[in-house]
Amino acid sequence: MKKHLIAGMLAGILGVFPAIPSAQACDACEDSMHNHFHISLRADDHAPIGIMGDHMHEAGEWMLSYRFMRMDMEGNRDGTDSLSNAEILATPNRFGTPPNLRVVPEEMSTNMHMIGGMYAPLDTLTLMLMANYIDREMSHSTYNMAGTKIGEFETEAKGWGDTKASALIRLYEDGTHHLHLNAGISLPTGSIKEEDTVLAPNGMTPRLRLPYAMQLGSGTYDLLPGFTYSGTHQKWGWGAQYMANFHLGENSQDYTWGDKHLLSLWGSYLFTPAVSASFRVTGETEQDIDGIDSNIAAPVQTADPDNYGGERVSAALGINTVVPSGILKGHRFSFEATLPVYQDLNGPQLERDHAFMLGWSKAF
Repeated sequence: MKKHLIAGMLAGILGVFPAIPSAQACDACEDSMHNHFHISLRADDHAPIGIMGDHMHEAGEWMLSYRFMRMDMEGNRDGTDSLSNAEILATPNRFGTPPNLRVVPEEMSTNMHMIGGMYAPLDTLTLMLMANYIDREMSHSTYNMAGTKIGEFETEAKGWGDTKASALIRLYEDGTHHLHLNAGISLPTGSIKEEDTVLAPNGMTPRLRLPYAMQLGSGTYDLLPGFTYSGTHQKWGWGAQYMANFHLGENSQDYTWGDKHLLSLWGSYLFTPAVSASFRVTGETEQDIDGIDSNIAAPVQTADPDNYGGERVSAALGINTVVPSGILKGHRFSFEATLPVYQDLNGPQLERDHAFMLGWSKAF
């Protein structure tokens, strides 16, 4: 069913281009395209939709954007090894009572709506602001002291996440190669006190503060520095982006998320000026959580701040489109699907399964 859903979304995106020239027609005018692409709309002017802060604008130009991201996690891992429920139940409980973990996370889904705006006061400076609305759900299995499963339950947290503001500062531009500095900050607008009802090992259903993975924000001001490079030549495009997330100090609940580093490399091919396909590889490393929220204490792995972070590598396929004419001229629609390639986690913790992102943007 997931394959049919993705295929349907791709067909919907491509369906808005009834007048796009064929690949053969594009081949016939490749030299002309190369000479004039710099003053025309082309799909690969933007990086794959999963890359944030990838491009700049001319002085006085605005852009509005919307992205929807869905990420699913299923199964548990410690390091590079998958874990069974029985292995998790044999893991010591950090909080002592009961002595071992009794609640096992089974699946987690995250839906994120990202609303963004960009404005360029100068050709060499573009400002960006992004707000996020997040909806997270996690399903669990609960076992009693004898190790017998007594039931299942789900927790949910939804609301606005942290708000990100960035300045993109041009460092180099020659028509083929582009390099800019990403200088951003994350504002702690997301809640870190979300609660829900759980099924305890004794069969009771108390309402507790949810573990760190289910909270909506970091609770800290975060620095978001990075660099983005991109290039295009005829039908080919490529790029690289390094981004970091440095959390400044402890939040009001006495903990700090681990610092994070991401490196993305991508390449793209332009089938027509209006449609390009991309392939992206991303590596990331994240430290565990420093400190502890005294209100988060339960016999579940997600309540232990040591069970966060690790190293991951993922691969993604995407499509970028831009409407060349008509009432939707200049509107961009993009899609990218991501799968994990390698995961070495500070476990036990849920492992990533797959993700996809849809996006729209319009500059004016």
